[in-house]
Amino acid sequence: MQFKNKTVIITGASRGIGKAIGLRLAKEGANIVIASKSVEENPKLGGTIFSAAAEMEAAGGGALAVQCDIRFEEQVQNVVDKTVEKFGGIDILVNNASAINLTPTEQTESKRYDLMYDINVRGTFMMSRACIPFLKKATNAHILNLSPPINMDLKWFQNHLAYTISKYDMSMIALGLSAELKKYNIAANALWPRTTIATAAVNNLLGGEMLMKMSRTADIIADAAFYILSKPSTTCTGNTFIDEDVLAAEGITDLEKYSVVPGAQLYNDLFV
Repeated sequence: MQFKNKTVIITGASRGIGKAIGLRLAKEGANIVIASKSVEENPKLGGTIFSAAAEMEAAGGGALAVQCDIRFEEQVQNVVDKTVEKFGGIDILVNNASAINLTPTEQTESKRYDLMYDINVRGTFMMSRACIPFLKKATNAHILNLSPPINMDLKWFQNHLAYTISKYDMSMIALGLSAELKKYNIAANALWPRTTIATAAVNNLLGGEMLMKMSRTADIIADAAFYILSKPSTTCTGNTFIDEDVLAAEGITDLEKYSVVPGAQLYNDLFV
């Protein structure tokens, strides 16, 4: 169990993809820090930092719930301080928290634009920055951003420019950090799904129940993250991975178990 007693900070881990990655690593004995905003349950979203922490512990890992809005630097630093106080260090950072708003430019209000940039870009950058001093001391340290390959096909810009550039910025942060931190043996990569993933965002914002039935579960991202984070940080860095490709490299090509509805036609995610 190479993740036993490894400490992993995951932003946005109270539900969805972040929680699934946490549970996957908790099963391997990792300590999971749930850095998210939710302390009271929203019926439309489900889950809090405390319920997620209980699930991590039940899965076999350690857990620490820290309320955090990554738009605010003092809250980011609080997560890092509390993590180091409880677990003694940081081995892995997963930048999963993200805001989505799929509007054309004229319909994108400044507050929506600012929200995406403050969370997706600034939050990812500042959380990474705060963790670097401790990642330098870790063995096989990794940063993993949940963001897409940078696909310059104009179709990905024409309908939701603000969201697209914010997610590409997350990927550029991963690529930039991979070069900057290579001398410290800290890996930085990005990971994105081939298909839509059955999360609250898909259900509430994108396509409702119909799209949920054409999606895969978050377990496919969790398994892909597990394999990426298992790799040597000295060599596995500077990549923008797609979940299917990661699993195929491990010899896993039958992905039926990840479908919400077995045999259903799957819907490709954005940017792929």
